[in-house]
Amino acid sequence: MEVLSERSTRVVSYAKLHRTSVRRAEGRFLVEGPNSVGAALATGRAERVLVGEGDVERHAPLIDEARSAGVVIEMLSDRAVNKLSESTTPPGIFAVCTLLDRTLSAVLDAQPALLAVAIEPREPGNAGTLIRCADAMGADAMILLGDAVDPHNAKCVRASAGSVFHLPVVRHRDVASGLAGIRSAGITTLATAADGELSLDDADDILSGPTAWLFGNEAHGLPDDVAAAADHRVAIPIRGRAESLNLASAAAICLYASARQHHLA
Repeated sequence: MEVLSERSTRVVSYAKLHRTSVRRAEGRFLVEGPNSVGAALATGRAERVLVGEGDVERHAPLIDEARSAGVVIEMLSDRAVNKLSESTTPPGIFAVCTLLDRTLSAVLDAQPALLAVAIEPREPGNAGTLIRCADAMGADAMILLGDAVDPHNAKCVRASAGSVFHLPVVRHRDVASGLAGIRSAGITTLATAADGELSLDDADDILSGPTAWLFGNEAHGLPDDVAAAADHRVAIPIRGRAESLNLASAAAICLYASARQHHLA
């Protein structure tokens, strides 16, 4: 099998997929690491798998899976691996995948019971962590509203540990119309707030129905107007001495509380 160098036309074109504009123009994106590549193969999103010539043995099961699925496999030189990788220690395996775009209307038409909604998430690592959390808690979709990070960003995909392939991820530019659409679908919107009028401990009845948790970004939190317009402002009881919770912790607690009620129902 031919080994592609860092100067190969194909490698140069794959490297350009790190740019949002190129991903959108070509309708594909690049993922790296066994978790993401495995999820891409399992969901039929991988168009081709790229593996470092020195990493074939450790990734043999994924290579066999790709081969069985009829996915093109290409070999890379060490320098080509370094050119494509955005990791400190390159894992030596990548996949070129079709974009994961879903529309908000398609998600709402499926009558979701639980949504995670991030308002203007800008940091890709945090967005990926939220996607992973939503996936783990059984949410029906992750909605990114406003000026949000591209979920196909390499850091976002890595932080999601493959979860971007497991549940619908919607990127909707207009916050107001996105929230209006969610409410019109009969879904109760919930915002976390330290001074919320409702304690999470007392929210079981609400959580048993269709709910959408609204989360702000790490830097600025949830915008005041969005929090005020939510159907309920919910306070997470803090019984220890910590002043507050970070975004990922709060999201995990809230989504678990909803998932638990849905499971009990």
